[in-house]
Amino acid sequence: MADEIKTRTRPAAVALTPAAEQRVTDLMARAPEGAIGVKLSTPRRGCSGLAYSVDYVTEANPIDERIVTPGGLFFIDAASVLYLIGSTMDWQEDDFAAGFVFDNPNATGSCGCGESFTV
Repeated sequence: MADEIKTRTRPAAVALTPAAEQRVTDLMARAPEGAIGVKLSTPRRGCSGLAYSVDYVTEANPIDERIVTPGGLFFIDAASVLYLIGSTMDWQEDDFAAGFVFDNPNATGSCGCGESFTV
């Protein structure tokens, strides 16, 4: 009897709420020509060191994490995955502001304006 190797699907590094998935759908509906999806990365900037950045992407990087959403592809920058594992991404709107909001268990601090974080 041969040993069977059991594999399981690895959960995505970031969970998108239904509101965030809807926002990806809305963004892809009006994406510039050539855009294949939306990508989350954590560039170094801001007073705490890292910031969240969501941009259109025109070509897939094979090492980026890829999440299929109802409205299109959502990529997570491979260099950012370690900073984001276990995070939830939401889209929130009110009368004065609208934007993606992150619940990141890896963040040990953030700046006063909420634009950047530390791990």
